[in-house]
Amino acid sequence: MKIYTKTGDKGETALYGGTRVSKASARVESYGTIDELNAFIGVAKSEIKDEQVLNQLKKIQFDLFTLGSESATPTDKLTLANGKSRLALMITDTEIEELEHWMDDFEKELEPLQYFILPGGGRSATSLHVCRTVCRRAERSLVFLNESEEVRPELIKYLNRLSDYLFVLARYVSKLNGESEEYWNPNDR
Repeated sequence: MKIYTKTGDKGETALYGGTRVSKASARVESYGTIDELNAFIGVAKSEIKDEQVLNQLKKIQFDLFTLGSESATPTDKLTLANGKSRLALMITDTEIEELEHWMDDFEKELEPLQYFILPGGGRSATSLHVCRTVCRRAERSLVFLNESEEVRPELIKYLNRLSDYLFVLARYVSKLNGESEEYWNPNDR
């Protein structure tokens, strides 16, 4: 099977369910940014050695594929005629609570925040900060999509929580690697 179909040569793509839209649409932008985030998490994983963290990031990548498939599906196409979901998996509060649990565990190991942290702290932590900023962009793109087309609130909530997790994880990985954090302290000019 060839990877290229030529069906997108005129700037359109098919959403899950068959609807054709512009590749510049808000929906395509949102799931494209989620895909970009997933790729950046793969880059971050290549810098990390801790098995627990790697397992969490692998689970997150799986969840991002789930989230991406739902964001590529118009809400009116999510349910089949028999009332069942078109998608085998959907993001739920379970995945959101999992992120919260992981963050709580990491934060027990960290010093309380007193200042804003500058993105940095070594290659692995810096990669996670990049993931965090791409995650925020993915969240903004879903919020923008939600202004014109319905998006299940769990998707936006998941990305909001994920960006928090990535911030905490960057701090935790810095600590694991013995790398100091740099602070933005307006009093130290």
